[in-house]
Amino acid sequence: MSGSPVEAVICDIGNVLIEWQPERFYDREFGEARRRAMFAAVDLHAMNDRIDQGEVFRDVVYATADACPDHAEAIRMWHDRWLELAAPVIEHSVRLLRALRANGVKVHALTNFGVESFALAQENFDFLNEFDLTFVSGHMKVIKPAPAIYERVTERLGLPGNAILFTDDRAANIAAAEAMGWRTHLFDGPEGWARRLVGEGLLNEEQAA
Repeated sequence: MSGSPVEAVICDIGNVLIEWQPERFYDREFGEARRRAMFAAVDLHAMNDRIDQGEVFRDVVYATADACPDHAEAIRMWHDRWLELAAPVIEHSVRLLRALRANGVKVHALTNFGVESFALAQENFDFLNEFDLTFVSGHMKVIKPAPAIYERVTERLGLPGNAILFTDDRAANIAAAEAMGWRTHLFDGPEGWARRLVGEGLLNEEQAA
C-alpha cells in the first residue's frame, strides 16, 4: 500500500453494511418468474434513483405503482415493506466500522439513499448513527457516480485524495472516486475489506476478525 497514512475511511452502505438485493425480496414473495416480468416492465432501480436524488420516497413509489396497475401492489411494497428489502445486516462489516472508530480512525458514509428511507434505516440500524460524517445523496441532490458528489465530500473533509480510503460495491462508483485521487477498495465481501484495512495499518488481525 501507499506509504502515506489513511486519515479517513469512507464506506458505502448498500451491499457493504446492509445487503441491498430487492430482487431477492420479490423472488421470495412472488417467485422468480413474476419478479422478472415486473422488473422487465418497470424500471424499479431508476425509480429508486429518483428517491436517492431527493424526491419524496412514498410519492415516487406510489406514483410508479399507479402508473403500472398490473404490478401496483408489488411496487408499493418497495415503500411499505422497505426494511425487508434492506436486509440482512452484514455483521462483519459493522464490526470493522466499530473497530476502526475504536482505533481513532475517522469513518464517514457516502451513500446513495433517499431522505426518508435513510431516516427509517437510522431508526432501525444503530450503526448508521455512528459515522463521523454522513453524506446522503438524497440530501445532496446528486448520486454516485456523478463527480460532483465526490468533489463536495473532498471539499468538506479538507483532505488530499490519497488520505482517503473509500469502499463501495459498484465499479463505476470506485472509478469516480479514483478519478478524484482517492484510494479505493471494490467491496466484494467483508473478508477482503478486512484484509485491506489490515494492509493499510488501520486494524490488526484480531481487530479485523
